[in-house]
Amino acid sequence: MTSTRRVGLLGAIGIGVGAMLGAGVFSDMWGDVLAAGRWYLLAVVLAGAVALANALSTAQLAARHPVAGGAYAYGRAELNPLAGHVAGAAFVVGKTVSVAVGALVLGAYVLPGQAHVTATAAIVLCWALNARGITKTAAGATVIAIVVVTVLAAVVTLSVLRDVDVVGAPLATDQDALVTLPPLLVGAAAAFFAFAGYARIATLGEEVRDPGRTIPRAILIALGLVFVLYAAVAWALDRLGTDLIVPATPTGGGTVETTGVAAPIEQLARAAGLPVWAVTATAALSIGGAMLAVMAGAGRTAMAMAREGDLPRALAHQGASGAPWRAEGVIALVAVVLVWSQGVSLILVSVACILLYYAVANLAAIRQRRARRTATLRVPVWVCAAGLAGCTALGAVALVSASGALAPAAVVLTVVVGWPLVAAALRRSRARA
Repeated sequence: MTSTRRVGLLGAIGIGVGAMLGAGVFSDMWGDVLAAGRWYLLAVVLAGAVALANALSTAQLAARHPVAGGAYAYGRAELNPLAGHVAGAAFVVGKTVSVAVGALVLGAYVLPGQAHVTATAAIVLCWALNARGITKTAAGATVIAIVVVTVLAAVVTLSVLRDVDVVGAPLATDQDALVTLPPLLVGAAAAFFAFAGYARIATLGEEVRDPGRTIPRAILIALGLVFVLYAAVAWALDRLGTDLIVPATPTGGGTVETTGVAAPIEQLARAAGLPVWAVTATAALSIGGAMLAVMAGAGRTAMAMAREGDLPRALAHQGASGAPWRAEGVIALVAVVLVWSQGVSLILVSVACILLYYAVANLAAIRQRRARRTATLRVPVWVCAAGLAGCTALGAVALVSASGALAPAAVVLTVVVGWPLVAAALRRSRARA
């Protein structure tokens, strides 16, 4: 069944902005970002720069290949089937982890005492809504994005304009006299988690109207809006100098790990004189909208992989709405398992997987022949190369930092990558029988 192209520019931007905001501002990423001291703003800028290079490479590829699957399809078309398969597997696993992380953060806001139960219910609800069709997902994401951007802009503006003394220690540390590369890079890797939402636009290629123009424009507009908003939030936090970093706890091997962040947006809300419950409600709305978009993108990549036999072909099935409800159902099931096993410690695992996905996208953009690039967007090769280098560096940092939480995601990634071999073995076994 061929998907109907129902999503316009506003809907595509809404999906991207909603996904990025939900994954970033209200998540645990600020713990690692702020651990860089006063250089945490540089960490956000570095993450945004890598995301911009990735976005440009993705936009160039999406203009030529406006189909579901994102870098999975790009890797297959411009590199080879194996590269596409690795990209698709990394994306599906990384976004499945993101669904689990977002659900737990949502649960912590709504019912802190029952976060796991609430997270499970949120995942099931998102699957049910996505199964009804992309039109509802796009419309809902757009409305949510508008509300969240409005609230965050009000919080930042009023917190800066009001002459309020906020109790707390300044963000400066004894190490602020120089850029300490490990904390800075870990902060940049964590901040990248907040910028990854634009990929959801490219994976909806079969359902966007006039994809050659809409996808590149939506990616760049969505990323630009979110980058400005994040920079404003970071500046406001730095100006207030609030004590946002929860005291670190020692871990094995003599290292120190940041345990979390004391609700930085709530701190800004208090400084702005706004009710904290409004921020809590906005956070729940934002994260819920992001989960819808993340699951939609991951489901469509899994559907594209299933069409090619890189995943069980049953996952390529689309319901009457055109949504790949079976693929999204499997993603929801795995996310629930992760919710009850690892939880928010998997943020950097998700980052590592997504950076691998973008590394393939950048490599595909570099290899894309000039004759196959459309007139809509032609990105200089050095931009794609910079994106590849950034993905490699931040991905390595994320892997090292998240090594203790890799096991569950590594098992899932191994199964997804190895499925073609398993399927071939099953076919040989049936043939001998």
